[in-house]
Amino acid sequence: MDTLLHAVQTINFYLSDYILVILLVGTGIFFSIRTRFVQVRCFGQGMRQVFGGFSLRGGRQKGGLSSFQALTTAIAAQVGTGNIIGACGAILVGGPGAIFWMWIIAFFGMATIYAEAVLAQETRVVQPDGSVAGGPVYYIKRAFRGKLGSFLAGFFAVAITLALGFIGCMVQSNSIGSTCSTAFGIPAWVIGLVVAAASAFVFLGGIQRVASVTEKLVPIMAILYLVGGLVLLILRLPYLPETVGMIFKYAFFPQAIIGGGLGYALKTAISQGVKRGLFSNEAGMGSTPHAHAMAKVASPHEQGIVAMVGVFIDTFLVLTMTALVVISTLYAGGGPLAGGAAQGIDKTNMAQLAFSSVFGTGVGRAFVALCLLFFAFSTILSWNFFGKLNVAWLFGEKATRVYSALAVVFIFLGSCLSNDLVWELSDLFNQLMVIPNALALLALAPLVAAAAKAGKK
Repeated sequence: MDTLLHAVQTINFYLSDYILVILLVGTGIFFSIRTRFVQVRCFGQGMRQVFGGFSLRGGRQKGGLSSFQALTTAIAAQVGTGNIIGACGAILVGGPGAIFWMWIIAFFGMATIYAEAVLAQETRVVQPDGSVAGGPVYYIKRAFRGKLGSFLAGFFAVAITLALGFIGCMVQSNSIGSTCSTAFGIPAWVIGLVVAAASAFVFLGGIQRVASVTEKLVPIMAILYLVGGLVLLILRLPYLPETVGMIFKYAFFPQAIIGGGLGYALKTAISQGVKRGLFSNEAGMGSTPHAHAMAKVASPHEQGIVAMVGVFIDTFLVLTMTALVVISTLYAGGGPLAGGAAQGIDKTNMAQLAFSSVFGTGVGRAFVALCLLFFAFSTILSWNFFGKLNVAWLFGEKATRVYSALAVVFIFLGSCLSNDLVWELSDLFNQLMVIPNALALLALAPLVAAAAKAGKK
């Protein structure tokens, strides 16, 4: 196990520190330019599209989803452990400055996810029964004809099934089990049984049940977490200037807090921002296009700008709230992590310690556990659905029953098993998904540019 862990960590090191930095940032910059910074030009239009008349009861759609249901299904996938435990891990390893690089990734990622949603709409397939199928495997095959396209699409489908359908759900259920066990004293395996049973119930209802749950759960869980964080920040108001200053200072001079030389420390801060930023907002990873493909909209551009709002909510609101809470309590004002990592504090308990320092141990732990339960459970639902679509594409619809049964088992096991290997494997397959997805996006850039031009001149 140690040998395997070392091998996976080595691969992840080169992927996150070199390949993904170039590929993700490069793709985001490229699409920002090709779309004339659609994330700036059309941001207001996207907000109006999302919040102009949304409802928590979108109803059952006859084939596909409403635009808002597609967004909440996508946000359910984006807002998970990455926004709490992932963000804490990035801060702990890369320093507070890692958050700055997460913001950079998210800003350019808004253009990337616009491209993903547009192409998902452009290449989706409506079946004879009215159901809709779409996602990266469809636009990958559009971008690359013949055997190359089939290989890249198949590679993506296998990677996303492993990354999200199995290993990713283990990460999510593990986070639920560990935080709820700490907060409420309930054994993690009991929590795992409940989460697995609830997941199985939703899986059986198909995409309509997933959408019905996420359209209600996502707005409620986001508001709950943001309000709780805002109350804490008000109580820590004197430390906010120092908190914000640390994010910008340690983005460029992180060696003062994480040790090592400037070059090593800076590379660590940037790589943590990229890796955890990807795990959080999923822009460029190829997961959320499955949801956006199913949206019933007038044009691909409409769902593209809606998808951008998802990244904004995920990173600039929810993840940033985690960062401000953790840094203002554990770093600012001579906190326990002001001089760097401290014994007994890790990524799994940082958020609970942060909230507990202001609200008290019982309330703080319970609040984080409750929010993480909502976040991670909704992510499990969306990720399972994304994996299911790719299993159906690979092996046919009948294979999805076996996939769903295995997924439930992995969800339960994830709540009981906790080790670095699971997180590293999750990172590995998440990062491998990016490569064929980003290549296809770049190859089909003219379609994206045309949609952005036609959408709003």
